[in-house]
Amino acid sequence: MAATSSDTAFLASPSAPWLLLAMLPRFSGKRWLAVCDSFTNPLEFLDASAATHKSFGAGSEARALIAAWQCRDLAYPPLAGVARVFSSCQQKSIRLVGWGEPEYPEPLRHIQDAPAVLYVRGRVELLSRPQLAIVGSRNATRAGLDHAWQFAAALAGKGYGVTSGLAQGVDGAAHAGALSAGGDTVAVVGTGADVIYPRGHGELTRKIIEQGVLVSEFPPGTGPKSGHFPKRNRIISGLSRGILVIEAGLRSGSLITARLALEQGREVFAIPGSIHNPLARGCHSLIRQGARLVETVEDIEEELTAWWNEPVTPKPRPACKPPAVVPDFFAAEPAAAPVPDHLAEREIAVLQALGYDPRSTDQLCTATGLPADQLLQSLLLLEMEGLVESAPGGYLRVLQAPA
Repeated sequence: MAATSSDTAFLASPSAPWLLLAMLPRFSGKRWLAVCDSFTNPLEFLDASAATHKSFGAGSEARALIAAWQCRDLAYPPLAGVARVFSSCQQKSIRLVGWGEPEYPEPLRHIQDAPAVLYVRGRVELLSRPQLAIVGSRNATRAGLDHAWQFAAALAGKGYGVTSGLAQGVDGAAHAGALSAGGDTVAVVGTGADVIYPRGHGELTRKIIEQGVLVSEFPPGTGPKSGHFPKRNRIISGLSRGILVIEAGLRSGSLITARLALEQGREVFAIPGSIHNPLARGCHSLIRQGARLVETVEDIEEELTAWWNEPVTPKPRPACKPPAVVPDFFAAEPAAAPVPDHLAEREIAVLQALGYDPRSTDQLCTATGLPADQLLQSLLLLEMEGLVESAPGGYLRVLQAPA
């Protein structure tokens, strides 16, 4: 059967050997990294003898696939599968970046179990820019979302890239905050680069691809799987020079990312929260373990500039203030006790606008759209129910609803 133009492009592409290396069956990151230590490029390894392949841990399936590559036998189903992935990337404007190619970000190259190939949509050059990761709870409070937005916008305005995982909650707010400042943002996803997840992030994903960059280690078409998201966390921390944690429970995936960051020699920062907020406990735990307590962007800059070698150029466009009402495309449900069924719609709206940090009546009027007299009536009813309490600076939601 005659080779198609797509087949020819696959066989001639400098990224194809990296893609093949990444897709070798049962050939772990440690094994292909050993290949990189011993060979100038993957072609040298792929063109070597079967005995050499076996000495590096390639099993029978992997050796058969390499043999098909050596013969350029695209009729061999596993090699045809690799070619289909390459063709899918071309059709969907997904850039393949191999570990040894110039576009592969240098900080990521040196982490343990670095991906052999990255699937990239958007501005690939941003992967090598100075970055700070912002991660946190998927079920963030309103205050947590505001913090993520504000810190991301301020960091982007100062010229730092903002990296996160495009998840619901803090991740989405961080990406949106960076975009609002006209800054750079990097989204590391746990699906194929062509898969929208979560579904509500379609518009945010489109903006990231236009203005920033989206990156994955999974082939196109890969759907969301629970094991993929902890795995992608090493890429988030590996791309970044530091990581800021905003609202995380004690068993949060954000703490996994923070642990990976420490193992990779990155700085870890955490924003403290109310002692009544269960989502503050992860941040408090990190601070007790030596993470830098952060109140302002200057706290982060002070820690990083002592050893950051690359110059960071501030953006001419000032950072935008976060909207009073968090946009639906990254809003999350507040992490609090369930809303009692007997409450009226107005009281539910007020309760959902509250978090574990005080919010003023002006902020609540803006967030709920209620006039002041109706807001105060609802707050009084909620206070009588034991769901809300007044505090210096406004009102906050109590930790648990009474039985």
